[in-house]
Amino acid sequence: MDPSAHLDDLAAFVTASPSSYHAAAEIARRLTGAGYRVLDERDDWSGDVGPGDRVLVVRDGAVVALALPGDASPTTPFRIVGTHTDSPGFTLKPEPSVPGAAWQQLGVEIYGGPILASWFDRELELAGRVVDADGDVHLIRTGPIARIPHLAIHLDRDTNSGFTPDRQRDTAPVVGVTGDPADLLGAIADAAGIPVHAVAGMDVLTVDSQPPRRFGLDGTLFASARLDNLSSAHAGAVALEAAQPVGVIAVLAAFDHEEIGSESRSGAAGPLLADVLERVSAALGGDRLTMHRAFADSWCLSADAGHAVHPNRGDRHDPVVRPVAGGGPLLKINANQRYTTDAVGTALWTRVCAVAQVPWQPFVSNNAVPCGSTIGPITATRLGIRTLDVGTPLLSMHSARELCHVDDPGRLAAAAETFLSGTDRNR
Repeated sequence: MDPSAHLDDLAAFVTASPSSYHAAAEIARRLTGAGYRVLDERDDWSGDVGPGDRVLVVRDGAVVALALPGDASPTTPFRIVGTHTDSPGFTLKPEPSVPGAAWQQLGVEIYGGPILASWFDRELELAGRVVDADGDVHLIRTGPIARIPHLAIHLDRDTNSGFTPDRQRDTAPVVGVTGDPADLLGAIADAAGIPVHAVAGMDVLTVDSQPPRRFGLDGTLFASARLDNLSSAHAGAVALEAAQPVGVIAVLAAFDHEEIGSESRSGAAGPLLADVLERVSAALGGDRLTMHRAFADSWCLSADAGHAVHPNRGDRHDPVVRPVAGGGPLLKINANQRYTTDAVGTALWTRVCAVAQVPWQPFVSNNAVPCGSTIGPITATRLGIRTLDVGTPLLSMHSARELCHVDDPGRLAAAAETFLSGTDRNR
């Protein structure tokens, strides 16, 4: 896929994925359209998964998909692209309608670590899932209905000296004025296509409603919500769809809840990936011993967005290692294993990018600015599989809208396809 087409497809993917549940459903939709079968975790997979199969499992806001080569055996190693589907923001509280000085407002809880100031004065929509009284799940989005208002500078003359919003008082979005006939729960039920009385539960969050777009003097910049980490989830899905694995089982593991620590049934610290790999290994005739033999030769490419050097605050970056937008995907390195890349992983990444003809850049943090972490250390700890960390360089990570160079997402997908295909193994 050429860079322009990849970028258009990424924009469509982000637009279709306002929540982790939508993202998992969109990945499943794309892959089933490419011939993948959806497996039910309640079923017996014996005799239902074998060499040459293309299968996937959806668990809440996460999806694991596998492409098995025609000669797959219980000891065939796995090549896993691991990523996540969630992004920082705000979720609705259980009593989401709150009164506020003649306004109708939403009661929200902060999810993850958003840059709070970036969410003010944006038209927000609601998106997520609603569960009805019968237990059926409905994905919903409302269109733009909410906005978190700034306090006017006339009422806070010091706002430009240091804006530090109160996380409870200042973050409640307005959705109307007191006396409006519109009803929040009714709007959510309408979006789900069910009557209000049938709403039994919901996981709903606020989403920036502005669409992705290219910009810049020559159109080389791309701004969008949720590039952390839908840029990686999309790259993994595109790569898996195109990959023709030889001598490896290609896997996409797109987890939920990374932004809040990954500790859930659909997060990387949970059992999802191990469950699926063990059951596929058993379906191929293996047992735990042969599965661990396969693990010993397996790799996980943990793909999560990283930082390009900031144009105005270069002092927050390493003084020598300064990756730039447009320089290719990052290889993320940290001595304290916040990222898992080591010398063996660096050599693998070098081979992969050489085969894919993709430039790449190392990333390391300034010693005085501790870095975040990814699913990489969690996956390495859970499974004992060799893991390395990569990602697209961004500006404004965790903002309501983030920025990257138009060429970098496609380059990550190309490298991921080579990795999943195993074509670097013969070099």
